[in-house]
Amino acid sequence: MQRYFITPEQFGEDSVVIGGEDARHIAKVMRGKPGDKLIVSDGVSREALAEITEIGPGEVTAAVVELLAMTHEPRVQITVAQSLPKGDKLETVIQKCTEIGAVAFVPFLSERTIVQYDERKEGKRLERWRKICKEAAEQAHRNIVPEVGQPRSWKQLLQSFGEYDAVYFCYEKEEGLQLRSAVAPWLNGPGADKAGRVMVVVGPEGGFSLEECAAAEAAGAVSVGLGRRILRCETAGMVACACILYESGEMGEA
Repeated sequence: MQRYFITPEQFGEDSVVIGGEDARHIAKVMRGKPGDKLIVSDGVSREALAEITEIGPGEVTAAVVELLAMTHEPRVQITVAQSLPKGDKLETVIQKCTEIGAVAFVPFLSERTIVQYDERKEGKRLERWRKICKEAAEQAHRNIVPEVGQPRSWKQLLQSFGEYDAVYFCYEKEEGLQLRSAVAPWLNGPGADKAGRVMVVVGPEGGFSLEECAAAEAAGAVSVGLGRRILRCETAGMVACACILYESGEMGEA
């Protein structure tokens, strides 16, 4: 069943209103008609099974049939901080990590970032990243649309580490501590039954420098490896998210 995210203002007591591209998608692509059912979510606290009552120009109205429980989000809230990669690799990271369960994305610039960052053009790229994120969240039946933030400098990223319960710095030269071993004590420690905020930091194509690793550790991050193989920058975040959610029991019995 198709799922659509709307704003809380579009979510009434007995009905919902869907506009913009989503309304066009329902009318033109899905060839929706009155009586068809769909799922709508305000991405905050309400989700419902709804039945289309009217399809107008640029707007679809649907009656709320049943409020649904919002049970599709993991208790561990993972933010993926990804150094800006070349081409459309970040789009892949956002799409796939959204499907896996990440709740936020923080693009950033690091020493070996190859991309030439142009703030004037960044608005369009950010708009596209957020659109990809929303579509992936709908496809994966997420209860929320993960946040995609403005690109940050390396310094700004380091300063944000204190906002998280744990920060894992994925470093390809880390030969000691692996991510699973780092995550397990935190997940099984005091307050393990509560939701936690985790950041996973992934470098660009050329990886991180020794100086960046030292700076990240000084700022509170734990340097971890992701196995014996060297992963592409667009793969590392997906592996890290899957590992953390698996260890948290997210992929165990319901």
